[in-house]
Amino acid sequence: MTDCRPQCGACCIAPSISACAALPQGKPAGVACPHLTADIRCALFGTPERPDVCTSLRPQPEMCGDSAAEAMATLIRWAADRTARSMIAVHSLLSVQ
Repeated sequence: MTDCRPQCGACCIAPSISACAALPQGKPAGVACPHLTADIRCALFGTPERPDVCTSLRPQPEMCGDSAAEAMATLIRWAADRTARSMIAVHSLLSVQ
């Protein structure tokens, strides 16, 4: 898979994005990016303003699955896994002190 699935946009909706030049307030998880166009394309694609996290996401079978719904579920699960790992790491650090 080398191209985005038409009418998907899961990677522009599912993840949270920290504040950056393109999104000064950031973007919460589960909310469509304001740069997602009506035809479900990134208005910043190929520009230097595109956030690094967006540039790092590449269409791949492990992320995109067989449908937009599967892609959304995978990205939500990955975000939850990352959050859980971060919370465990913080708890471990606090327990040591």
